[in-house]
Amino acid sequence: MEKKTGRCISSERLCDTGFSYTLSLISGKYKMTILYTLMEFGVVRFNELKRYISSITYKTLSSSLKELEADGLVVRKEYPQIPPKVEYSLSERGQSLMPILDALCEWGDKNRR
Repeated sequence: MEKKTGRCISSERLCDTGFSYTLSLISGKYKMTILYTLMEFGVVRFNELKRYISSITYKTLSSSLKELEADGLVVRKEYPQIPPKVEYSLSERGQSLMPILDALCEWGDKNRR
């Protein structure tokens, strides 16, 4: 990323940046973790996500998935059967975030002790 020069901070607003928009989609305690899980495992059922991300509550997982789906990052596929079966996967838009998540993973692998 190239540093931009000649700009005056007093005439700029963070909320008008692509950085701010991206953060608005992926911020939250578990959203990036959910995206990472779907990146690593592809199609995942709700209870599988809950077991994998053991620290998340059912309510938080449900609301995070709904927000990610509403933002077009996650696809929810419901099967009409009893008991109900629901699967989650990354949308094409969600998959476009994967280079960013990969870079975070690489940085973590290189810098953790």
